Amino acid sequence: MLNLNDLHASVGEGDEARPILKGLSLEVPAGEVHAIMGPNGAGKSTLSYVLTGREGYEVTSGTATLNGENILEMEPEARAAAGLFLSFQYPVEIPGVPVMTFVRTAMNAQRKLRGEEEISAPDFIKKAREVGGQLNLNAEMLKRPVNVGFSGGEKKRLEIFQMMMLEPRFAILDETDSGLDIDALKTVAAGVNALRAPDRGMLVITHYQRLLDHIKPDRVHVLSAGRIVKSGGPELALRLEEEGYDGVIGEAA
Repeated sequence: MLNLNDLHASVGEGDEARPILKGLSLEVPAGEVHAIMGPNGAGKSTLSYVLTGREGYEVTSGTATLNGENILEMEPEARAAAGLFLSFQYPVEIPGVPVMTFVRTAMNAQRKLRGEEEISAPDFIKKAREVGGQLNLNAEMLKRPVNVGFSGGEKKRLEIFQMMMLEPRFAILDETDSGLDIDALKTVAAGVNALRAPDRGMLVITHYQRLLDHIKPDRVHVLSAGRIVKSGGPELALRLEEEGYDGVIGEAA
């Protein structure tokens, strides 16, 4: 589903450009959840930004395809319409824009790009109430401006709310567990697990095993210095928790 081959990418421009991804190759088949773990500065967030088309990041070589389509040639909104979703590590506030307006506008923009009909107001409200209830986001919270006055845990739950409303084909979760207490972590994980499906893939970027206790990955990859240096099953995450990154990365080297 997601296929990355020898991907190289830099941040910055001209003489100030700094290589971050240095030959990253990865395959995530449909129906699977893969986890990426690695030390600070390994390139985890850069990978998510490169895949979703954030400005300031340049792919210098390599390929990235989603269901056979070259996403690197698409604008960010086209990537979203193709089914790519990113849950941000640090969700931004959007003063003056209510959550419900923001999400419905995003849903209809994507539907329009795919040649689909817009979702009706009654259908949208019904779905928003159902999804919000699953994530402990009440109606009043969904009327507030996006992330304004939200706690860290509420912001992360709102990211998952957006994902569940948009129903992407491939989701990237960039350290969704950071700043969550155990109850919020379980709620977020339940929302993610509810979207697991044979035709959907997910890439979970995390530092900690605690998220993977609730979102069971099919594969775990260790990212170091811009490359995948080791891959394995869920037991690899447990080993990282016990031994730390140095031993596993040193062994791979």
